[in-house]
Amino acid sequence: MLDNLEILDSIRLNFSPTGLFIMNLTMAFIMFGIALDLNYKQFREVIAQPKSLIIGLISQFVLLPAVTFLLVKLINPSPAVALGMILVAACPGGIVSNFISSLAKANVALSVSMTAVATIAAIIFTPANFALWGSLYIRSSPLLRPLEIDPVQMFITVFILMGIPITFGILYTRYFPVMAKKILKPIRIFSFLVFIAFIVLAFANNFDHFLNYVPPIFMIVLIHNALGLFTGWSFAKIMKRPIKDIHAISLETGIQNSALGLILIFNPKIFPPDLDLGGMAFIAAWWGIWHIISGLILAGFWSQRPAPQVT
Repeated sequence: MLDNLEILDSIRLNFSPTGLFIMNLTMAFIMFGIALDLNYKQFREVIAQPKSLIIGLISQFVLLPAVTFLLVKLINPSPAVALGMILVAACPGGIVSNFISSLAKANVALSVSMTAVATIAAIIFTPANFALWGSLYIRSSPLLRPLEIDPVQMFITVFILMGIPITFGILYTRYFPVMAKKILKPIRIFSFLVFIAFIVLAFANNFDHFLNYVPPIFMIVLIHNALGLFTGWSFAKIMKRPIKDIHAISLETGIQNSALGLILIFNPKIFPPDLDLGGMAFIAAWWGIWHIISGLILAGFWSQRPAPQVT
């Protein structure tokens, strides 16, 4: 089944320059919406009791990329699919994880804090993780075409899409707290709907391709996503965190900001258009759909089994 993925790499998905521009604006708006719910008090509380946060960040930025690399070596997919898996694993969590955590009756405050810190940290860790694990995979496979990524350009892109909107969001909340509180919920809802619409549009414009290649991509993303959720859950469990923290860390590790991955993939200054990267886009696009489904399934399961928080 994985043999057909070689053909997938050479497919050019249909994304117009206008669509890509809108995609970038959407991501910046989503990051601004996340930042509206952030304040210095939250960061003080996190610093005062940082154990769960640190465990969650290690799970997301250290364990998930490493486990993803091992999975890639095990299943040996096509080059672009492998790099797509590594790129998704290098991305931070997003607003979906906060929404799912609230449904799962997990520690929402921890989820929001992890999203906030991970989003800021992603300015450095997303390019660094992709460069590290991607280069290891390229070197270990002599049949693969060398892929050179400009780390400076990737840093600049992530900073513009995430760093600037988050800074504006935090400052807006500080100086206009009443207005920020009023617009927070509408922006959150709108951001979530726009994110879903963006993923659906990605499928609609390339429907024939997805019909042909969804089965193998579905299985890869299902296994990868399940591994991410289990990695977060098991690591937090081993570290003896409260059950609500365990659920939040699991969701933060398994629900990634795949929209950021798509934006990076379609940035010609990072990935030259002549590279065969169709598999990367397929992985990121399908991940954006599947992690919502898997998250809702887990939320339904966990919400019916509330447990007292143990310190």
